[in-house]
Amino acid sequence: MSGCSKRCKLGIVKFAQTLFRLVTGTLNKDKIEDELEMTMVCHRPEGLEQLEAQTNFTKRELQVLYRGFKNECPSGVVNEETFKQIYSQFFPHGDASMYAHYLFNAFDTSQTGSVKFEDFVTALSILLRGTVHEKLRWTFNLYDINKDGYINKEEMIDIVKAIYDMMGKYTYPVLKDDTPRQHVDVFFQKMDKNKDGVVTLDEFLESCQEDDNIMRSLQLFENVM
Repeated sequence: MSGCSKRCKLGIVKFAQTLFRLVTGTLNKDKIEDELEMTMVCHRPEGLEQLEAQTNFTKRELQVLYRGFKNECPSGVVNEETFKQIYSQFFPHGDASMYAHYLFNAFDTSQTGSVKFEDFVTALSILLRGTVHEKLRWTFNLYDINKDGYINKEEMIDIVKAIYDMMGKYTYPVLKDDTPRQHVDVFFQKMDKNKDGVVTLDEFLESCQEDDNIMRSLQLFENVM
């Protein structure tokens, strides 16, 4: 795997790891190493100036990201199977397929079954360098599996279970089967302000900004790129 490809993948993998630390209460401030120096760019995406204006990346960073993207996906698009392959490499002791499925759907905003470089880098820009509200809105969309504008408890449980499955029992052998539900119960109790059984975007934004652990998790993305 090339350095460019590694860096291109690092953001979404860090996102999964941070979510896991958040729900398990083991979140710590990591020192995230920059593992790629700027090198010669072999691929130059069209509309680079437009992407630079739409994202929080410089032209040079976009060139490096595009090189990694094209190295991994010569066709110019990423499908769900590619997401699953990426996560199976990073989490060999677990089953990452379900989490990769949910994450792919969050990246595939147009629901076409494939993610173009523009879609990928726009989402990555939000996760790594977006505002607090942008990052939380993106996370809300990830949890809102059926895209109805609300998060119910079962959706949140499905996501958290997928994260636990990805991390694997080899990595966290002491976890009990009902641990994901217990963590979700605590989260949901905080977030469902009006106790109507669902969490709206406004409730999600308010609850997350009141939680120091969540706010620290968002800061972990800032130095990835």
